[in-house]
Amino acid sequence: MGKLYVVATPIGNLEDITLRAIKILQSVDLIAAEDTRHTLKLLNHLKISKPLISYHRHNEDVKTEVLIEKLKEGQDIALVSDAGTPGICDPGEIVIKKCIEEKIEVIPIPGACAMINALITSGIDTKEFCFFGFLPLNKKLRKNKLEEIKNSRKTIILYEAPHKLISSLNDLAEILENRQIVLARELTKIHEEFIRGNSIEILEKAKDLKGEIVLIIEGNRKEEAKNNFEDLTLEEHYELYRKQGFEKKEIIKKIAKDRKVNKNEIYQNFL
Repeated sequence: MGKLYVVATPIGNLEDITLRAIKILQSVDLIAAEDTRHTLKLLNHLKISKPLISYHRHNEDVKTEVLIEKLKEGQDIALVSDAGTPGICDPGEIVIKKCIEEKIEVIPIPGACAMINALITSGIDTKEFCFFGFLPLNKKLRKNKLEEIKNSRKTIILYEAPHKLISSLNDLAEILENRQIVLARELTKIHEEFIRGNSIEILEKAKDLKGEIVLIIEGNRKEEAKNNFEDLTLEEHYELYRKQGFEKKEIIKKIAKDRKVNKNEIYQNFL
């Protein structure tokens, strides 16, 4: 029985491939690639020559059976997507599930993942987060997903295509108020960029952007602030509102209202 290796490949900078990934690509019998032409460029760069088979969204059902048969024949297969980790908004989930059903060993070969790299450089809370992938196009499903984002206290991670970005940012601007967003673009590439601000600020800066885009959205702290401010120090209370995008004058008013004290008393603490 062969083994299926789920191999992460670079999301931009080719130097981000791991030594282990190179070793696996060199040793397997077959490489299942989302786009064989794209993967061939990477293999040529690494001076690796291996048989390739196409495995993408539109042929997953058919090609999964082909891969399973080859694995049962004893062939080792590396599964790769065009960039990053297979199965994360990329093909892979179906064949991995089938392998598990058939008792075929599945081995992860870790590496680059756009959402994780965007999150760790965002400056937004990394303790708890939800990955939503791409927002649905269906209006009802999209509305439900936006409602989840609005109410979630956890950091939200979204992927978005450049041609749909403005539409999605408009939808987010209607529900997010002053919550902070980080737009990470073209990660690890020459034009890597991080745009930070609230939804309105991001919308103004996002016109004509190109490339791969990840959105990191601050969780909803409004209810948390309302219920727990008595347990906060003044500095923590101030920081909570600052992260939501409020200016100093607004923050002092809000803290005074929360604590039911005169705003001048709060102001004196921050002189």
